[in-house]
Amino acid sequence: MSKDVSSGSQKVSSGDGPMASPAGTPEAGPSEGESNPPGGPHQHGVAAGLVIVATPIGNARDLSLRAIDVLKGAAVIACEDTRVTAKLLAIHGLKTPTLSYHEHNAARQRPRIIKHLENGETVALVSDAGTPLVSDPGYKLLTACLDAGLPVTAVPGPSSVMTALVLSGLPTDRFFFQGFLPNKAGPRRRVLGELVAVPGSLVVMESAKRLAVMLAAAAEVLGPRPAAVTREMTKRFEEVRRGDLVSLAAHYAEAGPPKGEICVVIGPAVASDGPDAETIDRILKAALGEGSIRDAARDVAAATGLPRRQLYQRALALSSELGEPDDEPT
Repeated sequence: MSKDVSSGSQKVSSGDGPMASPAGTPEAGPSEGESNPPGGPHQHGVAAGLVIVATPIGNARDLSLRAIDVLKGAAVIACEDTRVTAKLLAIHGLKTPTLSYHEHNAARQRPRIIKHLENGETVALVSDAGTPLVSDPGYKLLTACLDAGLPVTAVPGPSSVMTALVLSGLPTDRFFFQGFLPNKAGPRRRVLGELVAVPGSLVVMESAKRLAVMLAAAAEVLGPRPAAVTREMTKRFEEVRRGDLVSLAAHYAEAGPPKGEICVVIGPAVASDGPDAETIDRILKAALGEGSIRDAARDVAAATGLPRRQLYQRALALSSELGEPDDEPT
């Protein structure tokens, strides 16, 4: 069984979004995309340029004092979802105008944001929760600013990746942020195969409905490594469930999808000169379930760095054991 479940009991106000919203409706501010006039708040102690601002991942009180200063002093706030950011601004009594910036409108909005910056204004960039540029389109805006010679800085703060890592109880000295794995089984197994040799803990984002399937696939490729499933971090019902990949996969397959935002941390492999024979066989079998012997050898060779011919011969033997048809010789 999976074990060691810790849950938070800190009281925070409830809400439907990534963070709690206060009672009542936020006061209406300027229309989307409208900036404060010249000489307005953006010139009062906040330097001009793009400011990447980390926002709370659940508890609105985690917004830093410096972040509040920047959000108050910016000409405009570029945000993933203006409705989500409006809740945060209302909680802290901020009325700075916002404009939406997300993957579906990023190409259209970037020139508008660059124009604000070229006019000597401050633009704050936020995501719905956590630190921007991690799994969101902010990276392209950042590179556009750098290419244009515009100033860029950051206000560090909450991050679901770092919070999950430090709560996991797994090694933190070296880690790799994977983000979301592919939805389809074949590509997901191939990516997991590439992670086998990573010499550190793995941080994976996942939706609640795919959690059990992802954990089972990870157990199949990575083996019964220790892991931790974190959800609702910094919120009232924060929970960390620790165990190994096999037991965690079994738990969520039986219990069903959990509620809330999910971040999974998987412990590193035991140090060695490379994947052992058992691990190689496990990866090859997973790959054989999705394609031919030739494809399996190619994909596992790319993921592990082992000789393709050696892997082909082993895949050929495993295929015979599994009763699958052989490929033509290479």
